Amino acid sequence: MSRYESFHSIISGEDRRTTAAALRVLLHPLSWIYGGITALRNAGYESGLRSVRSAAVPVVSIGNLTTGGTGKTPMVATVVRLLQQVGKSPGIVSRGYRADASGTNDEKWVLDHLCPGVPHLQNPDRVVAAAEIVAQGGVDVIVLDDGFQHRRIARDCDIVLVDATNPFGHGHLLPRGLLRETRSGLCRADLVVITRCDQVSAEALASIESEIRSVSPSLSDRLMLTEFQPIQLLTAGGATEPLDCLNSQKAYLVTAIGNPSGFVTTCRRSVAEITGTDIFPDHHHYTTDDLRAVLERARQSSADVVLTTVKDLVKLRSLISDDACEDPPILAVEIATVFGGTDSEGVLRSALENVVSRT
Repeated sequence: MSRYESFHSIISGEDRRTTAAALRVLLHPLSWIYGGITALRNAGYESGLRSVRSAAVPVVSIGNLTTGGTGKTPMVATVVRLLQQVGKSPGIVSRGYRADASGTNDEKWVLDHLCPGVPHLQNPDRVVAAAEIVAQGGVDVIVLDDGFQHRRIARDCDIVLVDATNPFGHGHLLPRGLLRETRSGLCRADLVVITRCDQVSAEALASIESEIRSVSPSLSDRLMLTEFQPIQLLTAGGATEPLDCLNSQKAYLVTAIGNPSGFVTTCRRSVAEITGTDIFPDHHHYTTDDLRAVLERARQSSADVVLTTVKDLVKLRSLISDDACEDPPILAVEIATVFGGTDSEGVLRSALENVVSRT
């Protein structure tokens, strides 16, 4: 079991050992301290004691209540696509968390692949980044990646993602759970997108929707349902292959994303057998030794292929020599956002049109 899996089994309560129970007790006071700091910070913005800076163009923020992967990167790409369809020229602003020596992180590499030609600036100070990207010219709307808690920059639309497989971070604030702020933060949201709806039961999904409505009744007609469906495979060299080439294949999985369980579930639907998994910490920078170890474990498990995410492949491919033939081959599963429910995509498109038309 990886460190990620061990930690989540502890905070989720799945680990029933005495030591795990004791650790949960110790984490509670830290969560209370974190919650107090977060509440004071939010109160400062609500009261006007903390200043908010506006960008020169409309800002659409995409974020979540929890730490870890809820699918923000593919949703950013979806919002960019919809804005382009209504005649806008979006630019992307993000923090650049866990960037490498070049100042670029894995999320930017993936968004460059998903949104070719779209300007993207990374800077922990999103206000500065927003001013810079507008000054460069050609951008008339900003898509703010992971911006829900970054309240110093004003936004015209707050889209909050809730992962159906773990909607409220095990019910506790960090570090006892995964919540960045309490559920009451949803009252600031303009739209809520529930992701990975296909990975939970209808009863569980209805319960999540009911919980969101109870926190913020105004969101009742602004809830959207989505799932992430695999569409093709990518090689380290950038070539594409059809998904059906995985039929009857045995796969070894490797990933370093916020919600690896979602990736594992996706792969289970495409391959005959999963022979093993390597789960690294979120945003992990792979080394040559990591790659060698993964390939060796994959061979020992008799895997036909190593599957990973696009976010992981953009980091792994720099470790693969151009003339090398990896054994087994490494392929990334590329996913796309698919909307469900009653015209969820239409609700989102209409909201974006309203934002850019009124500003």
